[in-house]
Amino acid sequence: MKLHAIETGNFKLDGGAMFGVVPKALWSRANPADDKNRIELAARSLLIEHGNRLILIDAGMGNKQDDKFFRHYGLWGNHSLEKSLHNAGFSAADVTDVFLTHLHFDHCGGAVRWNKNRTGFELTFPNATYWSNKAHWEWATKPNAREKASFFSENLVPIQKSGQLKFVSKNGAAYTDESELGFGILFVDGHTEKQMIPHISFNEKTIVFAADLLPTAGHLPLPYVMGYDVRPLKTLQEKDSFLTKAADENFVLFMQHDAHNPLITVQHTEKGVRLLEILPVETLNSL
Repeated sequence: MKLHAIETGNFKLDGGAMFGVVPKALWSRANPADDKNRIELAARSLLIEHGNRLILIDAGMGNKQDDKFFRHYGLWGNHSLEKSLHNAGFSAADVTDVFLTHLHFDHCGGAVRWNKNRTGFELTFPNATYWSNKAHWEWATKPNAREKASFFSENLVPIQKSGQLKFVSKNGAAYTDESELGFGILFVDGHTEKQMIPHISFNEKTIVFAADLLPTAGHLPLPYVMGYDVRPLKTLQEKDSFLTKAADENFVLFMQHDAHNPLITVQHTEKGVRLLEILPVETLNSL
């Protein structure tokens, strides 16, 4: 097995929304804001090279929306999904599986693109199986008013119509050790219904793709919960359980949205679970 960090692009979001009820004086220590109160974020995907499979976990926000949309999210840097795949030695046609932790636009937008003539949409990964779970797919395609702005039909309908969509089968419990993708999945409901958190066994360690259960290292304190979460009290419980296990078992956390801390480990302290070490992304395959 070999792992590749795929940088799909960087963006910004309002710091208050990212930290909910936590005062700016506290969250800005770890995540300083710009003059529009926005903090720097990444959309970092993970590519797993394993046997004859090439599995991409999440695909960033893509480039289908207009300039006004992207100005709102303050895109910065020069990363892109295509360039990062190329730098890893692959093309979109090589990807065999696209695993979507959940269907908010910044996680699945890059999985669908404009067709050549920009008359409609097509799958970015033409040879891939696209993976979700039934409960979350129904949640996303019949969205509640709170999340409606995060679920875009142009990201979902082409996948549904393609015939390449599959649902993971073991989603009745909170955690499954083994999925069709060859890694464990933790199902969490605080941020959105049945978000999937991959747990990958690698070099005798567990690499966890943290997704929106833990957006940045600055979110380690339990009360630091995003204003975007539909069930913040549930997030508190899920974070507590997850971070306790992460510290107990020395998980390496792959940080999807932390622009400056791509890999971290955590430890127990008198204040709760806190940061232990920040690891450069280049060390991913030598952990």
